[in-house]
Amino acid sequence: MFTGIITGVGRIVASHDLGSSLQHGKRLAIACPPSYLDDAGLGDSIALNGACMTVTSLDLPRQQFTVDISAESLARTTGLALDAQVNLEKALRAGDRLGGHIVSGHVDGVGTVSALSQVGESWELRIQAPADLARFVAYKGSITVNGVSLTVNRVMDNAQGCEISINLIPHTMQNTTLGLLKAGTGVNLEIDTVARYVERMLAAGAAEKASA
Repeated sequence: MFTGIITGVGRIVASHDLGSSLQHGKRLAIACPPSYLDDAGLGDSIALNGACMTVTSLDLPRQQFTVDISAESLARTTGLALDAQVNLEKALRAGDRLGGHIVSGHVDGVGTVSALSQVGESWELRIQAPADLARFVAYKGSITVNGVSLTVNRVMDNAQGCEISINLIPHTMQNTTLGLLKAGTGVNLEIDTVARYVERMLAAGAAEKASA
């Protein structure tokens, strides 16, 4: 589990195919900020742009680690190409502060940035969310964008799903990769865990009524 509070920004410095077919994934090497991996171990979970990955090797002198990503995960996420900067978050430990919201590290879909523009001292980020996620997004609800826990300020339904508006403070722009976004960029989205259960309970209730 994670909280959506980014603890570092890394860079993908190597990418190797794990096989020759489309069914094979990739092995990525990620370079981290100084001392970031000093308390990490093999098998630990670290989220890359919101996608939970398992540490398969560690190079502490160079502060690098590797992960193996399946073809399925690569097909359902974005922003994990060679030389890309990625938001990093280590898994939540018992007793840690829950500064953002409960995040699983399982990407639900890919959205597209509509616009990123400065408004006063902050920035407005607008994202087009796909139709299958639109019903899970709510005003003042939580959503994870490339691993960052954010609050939805506005929801505008449209034929493609919905466009959401999010306010980004200067700290977020300076300490995550969100400041690099531009119109047309794909972003990993994870809906609020609570919304999953609400949707499931409503669907179960409707099914019971229909069969009664």
